[in-house]
Amino acid sequence: MHIQNKRFKTATTPKPLAIITALDETHVQATVTCAKCNNIQIRIRSEDETAWVQAGATIGRVYYTIAQKSQTHAFPAGVCITLGAGGHFSGGGYGNLMRKFGLSVDNIIDAKLVDVNGNILDRRSMGEDLFWAIRGGGGASFGVILSWKIKLVHVPPEVTVFKVNRKVEEGATDIVYKWQLIATNLHEDLFIRAQIGVVDGKEGKKTVQISFIGLFLGTIDRLLPLVNESFPELGLQQCDCTQMPWVNSTLFWANKPNGTPLETLLAEPKDPSSDYYKCKSDYVKKPIPKDTMQSIWNMMIKGEKMVMQWNLYGGKMYEISASETPFPHREGNLFLIQYYTSWTEDGAEANYRYVNFSRSFYQFMTPYVSYSPRGIP
Repeated sequence: MHIQNKRFKTATTPKPLAIITALDETHVQATVTCAKCNNIQIRIRSEDETAWVQAGATIGRVYYTIAQKSQTHAFPAGVCITLGAGGHFSGGGYGNLMRKFGLSVDNIIDAKLVDVNGNILDRRSMGEDLFWAIRGGGGASFGVILSWKIKLVHVPPEVTVFKVNRKVEEGATDIVYKWQLIATNLHEDLFIRAQIGVVDGKEGKKTVQISFIGLFLGTIDRLLPLVNESFPELGLQQCDCTQMPWVNSTLFWANKPNGTPLETLLAEPKDPSSDYYKCKSDYVKKPIPKDTMQSIWNMMIKGEKMVMQWNLYGGKMYEISASETPFPHREGNLFLIQYYTSWTEDGAEANYRYVNFSRSFYQFMTPYVSYSPRGIP
């Protein structure tokens, strides 16, 4: 069993009584029935123009399989290609196609699950209330998801990706401030993430760099005038852009070099990760003031190990009602923030230091994110 976060391999981490590797649907039924009889809680890990996706398949495998059948179809899901489809979909499933097509759960039309009594149910037999609940409410809360029936979406034969890096000394703060103001009004075919991290600056000092990472459902000659009219501050140039089939863009977003074989999407990591990490998330409903941003950058430099990803909303996400699925974070949100703190040092002291920094940073951001309640995806 692959453990991605090394924090969960420490001696103090609670361990399961047993790990069941189900090879057949009947194995899942028997496990659920046994757990119910013995009062044992279960934790689940999932390794035409529709398709059935097994819950254990990775997102990368889903993308690869679609591409083997069609170069003009896709599915809206995450950019981490080793994610298990089961957990990803049941939590909502957001990714860089959400402004055009919504979340994964907005494109799921059926499912099979094992309920608490060991019965295998589909959408018709489980009923619409339960089908609603598993699409964003966490599949493990209501049963064991076996598979999902997804609705594929149309994409052009080639899409465009780009990455523009700007340091604070190069005007990055002004650019990302403008990004906040116009992001949700950008064309729905365009997704731009602002990824913020600490890098080496001048004279051995640390500084903040913002990477504007984009996906456009079209060609470069359509993209450039679109961005230069609505977001000229970015300074996007043709040399920043690359055209490729949509499936290849999933490797770009997974930080793989251009030319990486598509078979990489099938890789399932087996070795333990060398990283420990702590992640948290927030939603932003009002633009963060420019003077506040400098305070944020200063705190990031102090911690050094944190990366933030700001993922813009708008488009289809504003068209779908907050009650359509259990995933309520729709219209009114400008962007989603992910805080990612990672480290490689072993030991309880390092764990405490970095986890505490992550929590302190999260507390520091309280005045600038959604509240009453604080929106947590």
